[in-house]
Amino acid sequence: MNLKMLGSIAIVAGTAIGGGMLALPLATASLGTLPAFLLLVVIWGISIYTSLLMLEINLRTGVGDNVHAITGKILGKVGQLIQGASFMSLLFALTMVYLMGGSSLLETRFEPLGITMNNQVAVLLFTVFFGGLIAVGVKWIDKVSRVLFTSMVILLVIVVAFLLPEVDISAMLSSTGSELVTGSELNNLWLAAIPIVFTSFGFHVCIATIVRYLDGDAVSLRKILIIGSTIPLVSYILWLMVTLGTLGGDRVYGFEGSLPLLVTALQGLANSELLKQCIDLFANLALITSFLGVTMSLFDYVAELTRAKDDFSGRAKTWLITFIPPLLCALYYPDGFFKVLGFAAIPLVIMIIFLPIAMALKQRKQNLGGYQVSGGSAALGVAGVLGAVIIAAQLLVAL
Repeated sequence: MNLKMLGSIAIVAGTAIGGGMLALPLATASLGTLPAFLLLVVIWGISIYTSLLMLEINLRTGVGDNVHAITGKILGKVGQLIQGASFMSLLFALTMVYLMGGSSLLETRFEPLGITMNNQVAVLLFTVFFGGLIAVGVKWIDKVSRVLFTSMVILLVIVVAFLLPEVDISAMLSSTGSELVTGSELNNLWLAAIPIVFTSFGFHVCIATIVRYLDGDAVSLRKILIIGSTIPLVSYILWLMVTLGTLGGDRVYGFEGSLPLLVTALQGLANSELLKQCIDLFANLALITSFLGVTMSLFDYVAELTRAKDDFSGRAKTWLITFIPPLLCALYYPDGFFKVLGFAAIPLVIMIIFLPIAMALKQRKQNLGGYQVSGGSAALGVAGVLGAVIIAAQLLVAL
C-alpha cells in the first residue's frame, strides 16, 4: 500500500471522524450501549454500500469529474440543480458545525492560560488559520491529513487504553436507556440519534476528489473506501465504550449537547496532567481532520462550479465563497452544533442515497461495463427505504 493510498484513507476516515466522534456520545447516551452499537453497525453498512455505489457511478462517467458534472451528465439540469443544492447546503452546514465546534474547543484550550476568548474571535481565528490550509490544494491537505490523522489515532489509542480500565462493562451492557427516559421521549431521542449517527459517516463528499487523485484505480479506491469507513466504526465503538462506560449515560445525557462539558468531564477522569492534555488534543484533532476533509471538498466544488482560475486571485475568490457563508452563520448562531449536525442528514441522504440510486439505475440500463457494486436492484431498494427512514426521523424530531 503506497503513500497516496494511505493519505487517501486518512482523508476518508478523517472526514468522517470529527464532529461525529464528539457528538455521538451526546446523541446516543439515552439509548443504551448495545442499541447504540447496533445503530452504528447498520449505518456503517449503508455508508459502505453508498460509497461504493458512488464509486461505480464516478468511474463510469469519467475520472476527473466532480459530483456536479457527473450528475449533469446522467440526470440533466434538474438532477444537477437538486444535487447542487443538496451538496452546497450539506457542506456549508458541516463547515458551520466544525467552525462552531472548533471555536468552542479553542476557547476552552486558552482558559488554562488565563486568556478569556470571545466566541466570535475564536470562530474567526479557527477559520483563518485552519481554513487557510485549504487554499494550498489537495496534495498538501493529503500530507497534512496524514500527520494529523496519525496523531489523532495515536491519541485515541492512548485515551482508550487509559480509560478502558475505568469502564463498568456489566453496567454498560445492561444499560437499555429506559432508566434515563421512557415512552415517547425515548422514541424521540431514537429519532434524533439516527440522522446524527448517519452524518457521522458522511465521508462521501471527498470521493470524487480522491477518484481523481488516484487516477480512477478501481481496486485501490475500493480498498480505500472500505478501510477508510471501517476505521471510524471501530473508533466510534471504542469511543462510546470509554465515554458512556466511564461517565454513565445519564451524566452525558445531562450535558445537553455541550462539547466542552463532555471534554471537561473526560479530563476529570484522568489521573495525570498528560492524559488530560491528550484528551483535549484528541478532541481538537478529531474536529480539525474532519474540517479539512469537508472544506477541501467544498473548495474543490466551488472552484469547479465557478470555473475559477488556479491562480492566487482565483483561489482567493473560491476561498471567500467557501468560508464566508458558514462563517457568518457560525458567528451569529454559535450554539447550534448539535442541531445543525442532525439537519445535515437531510441533504446528505439526497446526495449520497437518492441521487446515486437514480444515476445507477440509469447507467446500468446502458450496460456500460466496468466496476459495479454487488447487490443489484434489491440493494438499491433497501438503501432507498433506509434513506427515507433517516429523513423521516429528522423531520419528525423537528415537528
